[in-house]
Amino acid sequence: MPGGGGFSWCGRSGDPHEEFNSGGFPLCDDWAAMSASGKRMAGHFELLFLGTGTSVGVPVIGCKCEVCRSKDPRNRRTRSSILLQSPTHHVLVDSGPDLREQALREGIERVDAVLYTHAHVDHVVGFDELRAFCWHRSAPLPLHASPFTLRVLQQMFPWAFDVENTYPGYIKPLPVPFEPTIHLGDITATPLPLFHGAVETHGFLIDYPGAPSIGYLPDVKALHESSITALQGVDLLIVDSLRPREHPTHLSNAEALSMIEQLGAAQAWLTHLGHENEHALYESHLPRHVRVAYDGLKLQF
Repeated sequence: MPGGGGFSWCGRSGDPHEEFNSGGFPLCDDWAAMSASGKRMAGHFELLFLGTGTSVGVPVIGCKCEVCRSKDPRNRRTRSSILLQSPTHHVLVDSGPDLREQALREGIERVDAVLYTHAHVDHVVGFDELRAFCWHRSAPLPLHASPFTLRVLQQMFPWAFDVENTYPGYIKPLPVPFEPTIHLGDITATPLPLFHGAVETHGFLIDYPGAPSIGYLPDVKALHESSITALQGVDLLIVDSLRPREHPTHLSNAEALSMIEQLGAAQAWLTHLGHENEHALYESHLPRHVRVAYDGLKLQF
């Protein structure tokens, strides 16, 4: 269901910071949000794109294509992940292989919980980097995931979940099976079942008081009926857009645009992008309400 409130879109590119309003038009060269009345206010809720790339990242090892050799920083894509930040909670979505690089790049010092979309390698193998966020907390770090994903994590990292894991330098995880709605302070995340190959996969419907509703679907080929219902009329959709050609488990560019239209999303950002997508060229062909996300992009609400 649609949410509400004003928001701005800002981030890094090869040019000065960009900021956009809900119509997708440039606003100004700063990081302030605007209320509906036009009065400037500090953002209370932020979504940071830590990574926007496919499973191999961009540039691809050994590739000499135009995108992999591009000097546009928006074409450098680490593995897909986002960070949700409110005054009380910092929530990481997935812990991919680039988590250390992403955290250092963005100056992340705190994570209060992790949400997992699924158990593919490019979304979980940065797990051990989470220990840096356990050093300054006494309670275990909550990991919210489907029972299947939690079992895979426990199989991949058995030492972390061992009852004898008492060394203070190690990660201290608290596995939390998905509930119908996950409450993390004022942030609520509703797990949404998705079709993505053979592995159990979820996206999230994210809500925060006064902010637009956000759908996050980084790895998807099709939607369950229940997810279509939950996402219908979503204010802002972040969705998989792997490449121009069709793929058996990911949305192609055309399929991503079709899903945005199907759900009636007011705005959309494309993520999980392969090296077949050159940022500026791809964005130049998109409808005005659809943009190409990039690493370091921050949405402020």
